[in-house]
Amino acid sequence: MKLPELKIGSFIAKIPIIQGGMSIRVSTSALAIPVAECGGIGTIGGSGIPVPELQEDIRKAKNATKGVIAVNIMYAMKDFYELVMGSIEAGADMIITGAGFSRDIFKIGSKFNVPIVSIVSSPGLAKLAEKLGASAVIVEATEAGGHLGTETPLRELFPTIRKVVSKIPLIAAGGITNGFEMAEMMDKYGADGVQIASRFVLSKECSVSENFKQAYLDAKEEDIVLVSSPVGLPGRAVKTPFVEKMLNGDDISADKCRFKCLKKCSYKYCISDRLTAALTGDVENGLVFSGANTFKMNEILSVQEIFDRFVKAAESVYKEKAVQY
Repeated sequence: MKLPELKIGSFIAKIPIIQGGMSIRVSTSALAIPVAECGGIGTIGGSGIPVPELQEDIRKAKNATKGVIAVNIMYAMKDFYELVMGSIEAGADMIITGAGFSRDIFKIGSKFNVPIVSIVSSPGLAKLAEKLGASAVIVEATEAGGHLGTETPLRELFPTIRKVVSKIPLIAAGGITNGFEMAEMMDKYGADGVQIASRFVLSKECSVSENFKQAYLDAKEEDIVLVSSPVGLPGRAVKTPFVEKMLNGDDISADKCRFKCLKKCSYKYCISDRLTAALTGDVENGLVFSGANTFKMNEILSVQEIFDRFVKAAESVYKEKAVQY
């Protein structure tokens, strides 16, 4: 059966896929544009970059597609408010936010008529987000890459949140690698769509270095591990030489804090430096965030091919009718 559309606020994604917003230039307009063109929600990672650079990238995306362009901004960022306002000013269709919880963001969304999508990992926060005015909620489980708010697997966590969120779309995220899993989350668990990040890193359009993509292709299941992030949340990443040093308790601290980017930072190491190193090809000294099931992926495809495969597989088994809000 044909997959339902995903409606968030006044915006409609023809395919119920949100591309995860991976920050510090992993998901830029180069990736968000083709995702939006394919009918999904293309997301620019808005954390850890200057506001003018982010605005330029948003405008580039909006000028290139009539599809939906979102911006993902971590609440943990010191310039969270400036990034949100800058994104809205530049024409972002919606704001997706996680890594902490902001109450004020919903007032901003209401004032400027911009949908706010909350990434949560607990029923309590999901219920609160809906009450405060979220236009959708993304349930992100332990299988996700990057910063994690829970140790609970997606198929355990999602039903607990589905029970308390009923008026807005609920999207499943964490470890989804193919259309069969997408259809399972929508059919069996009642998800209105899915968020996918790691699969899009292994796309031709993703602008990370070839070394970054190769780290994904080379990763075995045991190579994807939990790390300590200076943000104050655990993270999931590929075991690079830098991560091995971290796990061994070696001194990996930076000489000085150059960015002053986080509201709270352990200063254990500079996450901006380490993410940028991986992005630009220095995987040995970099931090490569990755979903738990990245080891299942073994090829680089175009965004169009990823969509085609997801949709074909999902529609071959999908049975449920779309839920209307």
